[in-house]
Amino acid sequence: MELTDTHTLPVSQQQTWDALNDTEVLRNCIPGCESIEPDGENAYLVALSAAVGPVKARFKGRMQLTDIDAPNAYSIVFEGQGGAAGFAKGNARVTLEADGENATKLSYTASAQVGGKLAQIGSRLVDGAARKIAAEFFKRFGAQVAGADDETGASVDGAGATAAAAPAPRTEADDGTGTDTDTEPTKRKKSWTAWISKS
Repeated sequence: MELTDTHTLPVSQQQTWDALNDTEVLRNCIPGCESIEPDGENAYLVALSAAVGPVKARFKGRMQLTDIDAPNAYSIVFEGQGGAAGFAKGNARVTLEADGENATKLSYTASAQVGGKLAQIGSRLVDGAARKIAAEFFKRFGAQVAGADDETGASVDGAGATAAAAPAPRTEADDGTGTDTDTEPTKRKKSWTAWISKS
């Protein structure tokens, strides 16, 4: 499985880099993520719940950052176990490029392998689930960094104020579980929906 995509974020390259290295931001933005804990230098233990087609499981794994070129790029090596559901492992290269003073172009190329039940359900379902998770991550990440930028007094195309009101809700959208762990008020959910519709 391979994924390649590019996203433009409405904040500076340094702000984007800082957010990508903030475990709390990542925990809020990764769908189904339960925890990210340091495990040595540039390494983290990750726990998350995910659904791929009919297979639903809780995964535990390790993520290592390598080839770090701050604030321009790094590589991620990851592996995770989901019990009877199987395993996943792979790597990704993330690069940042300034797009003017207040925007950043983020590009990534990722490849992964799965085994166990995950491999048995077919590559189309696995690829589709991975793309949904990636798309949801960048929706949340974009809202998070735009909201943080707005709190410093900057306005991002009129969307910053709305994003600031709804910083990365922790709903497990698109993972097929139907579980909503967001405890924020309904008003914030509406603001989040409005922000997505404008993007």
